[in-house]
Amino acid sequence: MNRSNPKNKLIFFVVTASIALLGLSLLIHFDQRLRDFLAAQMGGLASRADTVVDVLLLVLLGILAYLFVRALNNFIFGLVFRLRKGFEAPTLVRNIFSIVAFTALFLLIFSSIFKDVNLGALFTTSAIFGVILGLALQDTLGNFFAGISLQADRPFQVGDVITVGAQKHSGVVEEITWRAVKIRTFQNHVIEINNSTAAKEPLEVCPRDNLNARLIFFNTLYTDSPAKTIRVVREAVREADNVSQMIPPIVRIRNLAENGVDYELKYWLEDYAKYNDTDALIRQRIWYAFRRAGLNFAYPTRTLHVERSRKIEFQDGEGGTIVERLSAVDIFAPLSVEETSMIAQAAVSHVFAPGETVIRAGDPGSSMFVVHNGRVCVQINDKGKLRTVATLNEGHFFGEMALFTGEPRAANVVALEETEVLEIGHKAMKRVFETNPGLVESLSHIIVERRQGLSARADTLDTDTEGPAGILSAIKRFFKLK
Repeated sequence: MNRSNPKNKLIFFVVTASIALLGLSLLIHFDQRLRDFLAAQMGGLASRADTVVDVLLLVLLGILAYLFVRALNNFIFGLVFRLRKGFEAPTLVRNIFSIVAFTALFLLIFSSIFKDVNLGALFTTSAIFGVILGLALQDTLGNFFAGISLQADRPFQVGDVITVGAQKHSGVVEEITWRAVKIRTFQNHVIEINNSTAAKEPLEVCPRDNLNARLIFFNTLYTDSPAKTIRVVREAVREADNVSQMIPPIVRIRNLAENGVDYELKYWLEDYAKYNDTDALIRQRIWYAFRRAGLNFAYPTRTLHVERSRKIEFQDGEGGTIVERLSAVDIFAPLSVEETSMIAQAAVSHVFAPGETVIRAGDPGSSMFVVHNGRVCVQINDKGKLRTVATLNEGHFFGEMALFTGEPRAANVVALEETEVLEIGHKAMKRVFETNPGLVESLSHIIVERRQGLSARADTLDTDTEGPAGILSAIKRFFKLK
């Protein structure tokens, strides 16, 4: 929302005050001459001339009184109140202070200039006019007093997300004035809701400094395990942006429906104003997590559909084969075509969404991964902060030490875009070793050379490297080979 520049406000204040002071000083200096001149122009009616001069004096003093009240308002609420209380005063409170202070000053100035005017009699004789004015300003006064009530109760503040009334006007509160509440909707529209309407209609408030929950609904087939579904969805949602880490997400069965099991996901947001984007991200994460875990969304029972097997295709959609992909990986160079094909047939494909964690440092594992499509980055913990040390593209691999020696994961690997990886497990590699025991020694030399190359870089994950004999011994022990 555009606001006036404080520097421009100050310049306008100084210029206006200077003009008013100059006019007041000239009026005081030439007071009698001005009265005589006006009396001569009005045919000798000195009383009319005095009235004109007094009204002009009242206007100039009224302007100065208004400027004084504005300055006093900024001093009290903009400086002293903020320093003592630690927060800014509501706009409505500042407006009420300005109105009351200016009215009191104006009446004081009026009484000092027009001493012969009885203000009590003036107000009494204008009672009928006051009734008419009150009826004309009924809505305005209703909004004013409703605004006072809202400020007293403080059901919401600037920055909160609110939904008002049956029409469900929803958005972020931008301003609360004496007349209306201004909210910015999630379509970036500005809506002003009268204070009287906001005071009467039901309000749904999501405070900005509070952890507000959201609900996402999804379903699975009856053949999918509920325990597995709950675990997979929790893991997929836990690290999404804007999802609070203070309260773990809750996944529970909502209903045993006609076509499948209905679930409810409840999670808490750090910034509720971004709930639309976060809901969309959560649904995306659930879709990718389902695909990786082999879970299925429920279809209507009267709809016939053919489901593709999730088992990895030996030939991918672009005409290349998984064998060709694995043959190009350095660590599998000693393997024959038959041995590479054996591993390719046992490999499992996983697809990760942008920003998802493929593996996490410290987790146990007994498999390695080859990037088939997309890109990932390798991150390490550097003094409590994650630092990216490498970016891996198609054909690169990671996690080989967990496959060959069973070591825990040494780093986090995160997908930079939608990425497909091929996971090669312990069982597939063990079958290859059993058919060709001589491969163990060749692979141990390749692993040592790779680790020494990594150690030579400044952004290495660790600098401790074992020799071929140590790696060979670790591989044999992990695969229980003689």
